[in-house]
Parts: sequence; structure tokens; C-alpha cells
Amino acid sequence: MEWNAKWIKPAHDMGDICPIFRRRFDCPDKVKSARLRITAMGVYEAHLNGDRIGQFILAPGWTSYDTRLQYQEYDITGLLREENELAVTVGKGWYRSPMPGWVWPERKEKLASYPAGLTARLTVTFEDDSTCIIDTDENWQTAESPVRFSEIYDGETYDASCFPAGWTAAAVFDGPDDTLIPQQGEEIREQETVYPARIFTTPAGETVVDFGQEITGYVEVSLTAHAGDTVEISHAEVLDRDGNFYTENYRGAKARYVCICTEGFQRHKPRLTFFGFRYIRIDRFPGGPNQAGLEHFTAIAVHSQIRRTGRISCSDPLLNRLFDNIIWGQKGNFLDVPTDCPQRDERLGWTGDAQVFIRTACLNYDVEKFFTKWLADMAADQWEDGMIGHVIPNILNNNDSSAAWGDAAVICPWALYLAYGNSDILAAQYTCMKKWAAYIASHSTTEYLWTGCTHYGDWLGLDAPSGSYKGSSREDFIASAFYANAVMLLIKAGRVLGEDVSGYESLYKKIVAAFRQAYPDYQTQTECVLAVHFGLAPDLQVAADRLAAMVRDCGASLQTGFVGTPYLLHVLSDYGYTNLAYDLLLRREYPSWLYPVTKGATTVWEHWDGIMENGDFWSADMNSFNHYAYGAVADWVYCAAAGITALEEYPGYEKVRIAPLPDARLDWLEASVDTRRGLIRSAWKKQDGRWRYEIETPVAADIVIDGARRQVQKGSYIFYSDIR
Repeated sequence: MEWNAKWIKPAHDMGDICPIFRRRFDCPDKVKSARLRITAMGVYEAHLNGDRIGQFILAPGWTSYDTRLQYQEYDITGLLREENELAVTVGKGWYRSPMPGWVWPERKEKLASYPAGLTARLTVTFEDDSTCIIDTDENWQTAESPVRFSEIYDGETYDASCFPAGWTAAAVFDGPDDTLIPQQGEEIREQETVYPARIFTTPAGETVVDFGQEITGYVEVSLTAHAGDTVEISHAEVLDRDGNFYTENYRGAKARYVCICTEGFQRHKPRLTFFGFRYIRIDRFPGGPNQAGLEHFTAIAVHSQIRRTGRISCSDPLLNRLFDNIIWGQKGNFLDVPTDCPQRDERLGWTGDAQVFIRTACLNYDVEKFFTKWLADMAADQWEDGMIGHVIPNILNNNDSSAAWGDAAVICPWALYLAYGNSDILAAQYTCMKKWAAYIASHSTTEYLWTGCTHYGDWLGLDAPSGSYKGSSREDFIASAFYANAVMLLIKAGRVLGEDVSGYESLYKKIVAAFRQAYPDYQTQTECVLAVHFGLAPDLQVAADRLAAMVRDCGASLQTGFVGTPYLLHVLSDYGYTNLAYDLLLRREYPSWLYPVTKGATTVWEHWDGIMENGDFWSADMNSFNHYAYGAVADWVYCAAAGITALEEYPGYEKVRIAPLPDARLDWLEASVDTRRGLIRSAWKKQDGRWRYEIETPVAADIVIDGARRQVQKGSYIFYSDIR
């Protein structure tokens, strides 16, 4: 688009104070339409005549700013008056906050050198079709806003008694015009309110509010106060074993909100930041923290505007809580970027977490637009040699890749294609996919394998050697398995796009042969899982049998980490061990998916034992209680327990396979997915000593009940089978 607006900034450095920009203008004639295009180096909140423009929280969102900075366009016709004032407050956001929390000095200095830049164009069209264009330039003014401090990790300070004054002309500077792109991703919005469950005094004598649910967002404070009264709150995910407010796992993130009040009744909430929390501690309140009541606080959940599509419920309350936790974990970490966690001094778009969870993500919500934007950032951040960063946007600026993390470059586009049937995502990412496969080949010390590099391995695998965060699965084994999978997905994508993939087909055969020669045995659960799921074992059933034996030898418990867990139950049920898969799903003791639920979890934890059986914490340095990766188990519940499977030859649920696998330990289970072609529903329950299946499909389907296959057209069906 044509963008003649200039970049403006405060003429003088305001330090941590967020500047406010304003432009006054008149509209004496009758207006037909008015549109505002705007973006900032940071995050902005715009108002016209005191009314907020749009619902986008933390606009313009988070992209790979060196190459891609989104701008937004708003219809503001209904907000115009004869005399107008457009005001925009700009905070540091992701652009200028010191991220990550362990940021090295050079990067911190670079971030600090960026100005609080703003660029905007207001186009007013009158009834006679004449136009008035108002661009950001020297005619805009700046002043200190009431937001005295705001950044991603440490929170926000707002002084409601501070009214902008001492306005001065804005300074024009050369901003990043060449990186501007139209809004591509979903908007971040306020989604729902969560009311506090209780307020109590801890053994340490602190006043704490429990919202009963961990969320990502912020708290709105409502109170009657005197001018100068102060409210200060701190945020936490959990209480310690003694019931005290616990923030050590936030590491360097202060996660604090401070509001200085005016006179009378008022409402305040952060405007340019967010938190991950379940609890707040009232550090200051008019009359003292013990004067605060439940009526003073409301939590507001904030995440990208993704539409809920999938639902699961069953007869087991703990499983239902797990399903809820998975949903809350996705909402809390799908705030413009698929982050690892929303609370500590990290909140980064880890590629490994994203690829682990994407199949579940596509079932729970419509995330096509969300991931299309993130994958575009991945392609923009990819190095010329094909290297994919550990996080996207790649603010870590690592110079090497890890297997299963960089593989998001091939796994995520293919998952989106299967879920939504849109080959455009494959076309957009195909070059990135090819470069990723080439990177692996050029950085391996062994032809047709991926060896000699450093990886995250089976991250947080429970069979990790003492003192290691990596499981015991061999890193070269994992890397080589993912190399094979990457090339296979590249072949599949190429076939969809009509590309010549004969070279990749030949390469794939050589990779499989080399893998089988190099790794004739499988030493861990994760190694068995990958060998089977990626089709690399010479005898898949034998490898699956070995996996089942390993699981049973551990007392019917898992030992897998980030790499093996997503596929574990699939391999078991695909090769005749459905009961064992249910053993793992329904297990309540540590380690299991339900163990955190028994400890009061309301989201998915980073560690199987984030809170250990004795009440101690796994650690203080890396212990998130809202880390969605292990929530990938919901994919198995949708696709195996309920049996709803998207077919590769019929992407986007053009045709579907429904093959439910009931278990007698549950009285009933129901799952549904609202696809682009309509609602697919699969339910089973015990009835009169048999299984009753209720299936609804908007498309032709292959229905498999107890081994019997039926081909049906769209409609609703009921079947029965014996309980085994």
C-alpha cells in the first residue's frame, strides 16, 4: 500500500514512561467514511474522542520485526465529531521490552535504543467524495501518558491522577517503512471474565485472591478511593506447600500491576501488558490489603481471536478436568504467538512445543490464520542455509537448530493442510520446508542420517540421566528419525503442489536404509515410539511390542518427554495395545496426565511433577504451570478414543474415518469437531450390556466398529457392539 505517513516519536526521551501522541482536527462537513491505518514500534492503544478504537489488545501484535511489522486498519466513521482528538499511547510491548529475561547486554542496549515510534494515516471521505488525509508528522504532539511504566515481564504502573500536559511537537525520524505488512494474524482480544473464588490470608499474613483458574490476561480493579490512594498487586500461578504466595518460578519477571487512584469510584486494568496467573497478592490497597474484597477484582482472559471447534467430555470427572486444562492451556499460550508459557521471563514461541501440539490445536480451535502468520515469521527468520531458530520470532538468535524443534517447519504446515484442506499453506511454506531438509543434510556428519550436532533430545524425558533435562534417548537417533519424517512430509507436500519429488523419494529410501543399519535396536520408550510412528522400524509390530513391554516394565507408566509423548498412545492403540494406552491415560499416580489434576492443576504443567508428591516444587528455575505441550494427548482422545480421523487423501475432512475405541473403565465418552464441512460427532456409552455408538458426519465416512467397516454418506447413525 501507499504509506506516506511519517514515523514520529517524542522529541525527548521519556525513559520508562509511555508517551501519548495526539492530533486534533475538525470535520465540519458530513462524513461518508473514515479509516485509520496505524502501527507502532511497541504496542499501542488508540482513542478517538475518548472512545477506544477497535478491540485489538496489544496491537500490532508480535512478528519478526526486522522483516515484518503488521499495521491495522479501523473503520472509525461512527466515532467522528465536528471537533476531534485522536490520541495514541505507545508502550514497549514485545518490540522494545528486554526479552528474554536473560537478555544479553548487547541486545538490551539495542532494544533500549529503539524509540517509541508511531506511524498512522487517517483518511476521511466526505459525502461529496472529497477526502482529507491526516498523516503522522510534525503537527502531532506528544506528552507523558498516565502509563508511567509498562513492559512485558515486569508489568505496568498507571497513575490515574496524571493528566497529559506540557504537550510538545513530535519528532520525525526514519522508521521501518520497508517492513510494514497488512494485518495477517488473528487479533488479540479480551475473551472472557473470571470471577474470584475466594480471598484469604496466607500463613505468612498476606492477602491473596484465588480466581480458581489459571488464565492469561490481567485483573480489573474496581473501587472507591481517594486521590493518591494506591493499589498494587502481584501475580502467581500456585501456592507453596505451606499455602503461601509463590513467585520463584517467575524468575526475573516482576509481574506487578500498580495503580494510583483518583477521587471517587473507578475501574482500572493494565492496557499494554499481560500476565499469566491464578492468584494475586494484594500488596497495597486503600486502608490496607485486608480491606480488599472479592468485589474489587475481576480477571479478564486475553488471547487471539480463535474459534472453538472441538469438544471432549466423558464419565470421568478427572479426565474432564484434564480436557478443560488443555483448552485453558491453549488459550493462555495462543496470544498471537504459540508461546511455551505466559508467566515467567520467557513467553517465547518455541518451535518444539508448537509442533508437538499442533494437531490438538487444530482440533480444539480454528487456528489456520493464527499459524499461517507464525509460519510466515518462521520463513522470514529462516537462515539462508535453512537453519530454523529454537523460537519464532527468533529473538534468541541461535546459530544452530535442534531436531524436533526446527522440524516445526515441515510438521506444522502439513498439519494445517490436513485440518483445513488449504494447499496455500504448503505453497507458502514449501521453500522453507525444502531449505530445512537441506540444512539437515549439510550439517550432519553422516550421510543420510543426522549426527554430530547438539539437540534438545527427548526434552524432560523421565528417563533422563541425573542432572540432565534430556531423556536417555540418543540424540542422533531422534535427529535421524525426524530427518526421515521431514523428507517424507516434504514429499507429501510436493505431491499436493504438483512438484517433482523423485529426488526426495530416492533420498527418503536411503535415509530409511541408513537408519535401520545404524539403529537396529531401540533403547527407550521414545526410541520405540519414533521408530514405529515414523515407519522406520523394519517390523513395526515387533517395535510396538517392545514399546508395550517397556511401558509394562515401568508399572504401566510412561517415561517419555516432549519428543515421544505426542505419539505414545497412538503407537500403542495402532498396534493392538489400546487397553495399555487407556492405562496411561487413566493413570492417576505420578507420572501421568491426571497426576497434576489430582494436585489441583487448572492448566497443563511443564513437568509431570511440577509439584511433587511431597508438595515440593520440581525446581524454581524452570517450572511453568501453564505449558501446553503435554496437552497433545487430546489428539489421541479425539482420533483414537472417539475415532475421528482426518484422511491424508481427503484433507480438510472431505471424507472422514470414524473408528472409536471404547474402554470399559469409562461409562461414556463424546467428542465433536466443527470442521469447515460441518460438525463431526462420535460418542459411545454403555447401554444394556453393550456399547452404543452415536455418530454424526457431514461428509461420506468410513465407520469402523469393532473391526467391522461400513461406508456411509453424511447423516446420523447408531451402532452397537459387545463390551470386551
